[in-house]
Amino acid sequence: MHEPVTVSRANRHRGEVEAVIDGERRILCLTLGALAELETAFGAESMADLGSRFSSGRLKSADLIRILACGLRGGGNRLSDDDVADMAVEGGLAGAARLVGDLLAVTFSAAPQSASGEATASP
Repeated sequence: MHEPVTVSRANRHRGEVEAVIDGERRILCLTLGALAELETAFGAESMADLGSRFSSGRLKSADLIRILACGLRGGGNRLSDDDVADMAVEGGLAGAARLVGDLLAVTFSAAPQSASGEATASP
C-alpha cells in the first residue's frame, strides 16, 4: 500500500513554509510587518542586525515562540504569542527549532531553497 501524497501549499519563492502545528497544517511567512515586529521585539537596528542575531544560533525558547508567532501571523493565522506558546509543533522542541531555521533560511537567503534544501534558480 502506498503512502498518501501530501501537497505543500507553501510557496518558498514568497518566503512561505508549511508545518503541522497543533495537528493542523499551517503556512508561516515572515512578511515585512512580521520582520518589523521582530526588529522591535529584539531591539535590532536593521534587518542586517536581525539576521546576525538569528545566524548566531543562540536563540532562547521565548525567541522560538516569537519567531513562530510572527511567521504564523504573516501566514494569515490570527494567533497571539501566548496562543503559540501553548501549541504543539510536530517534532517537539527539535521540530520547532528546525521550523524556525527553515523559516529564517527561506526569508534571509538570496536564492530560494528547494524542499531538499538545495538552492534553486529564480524564475
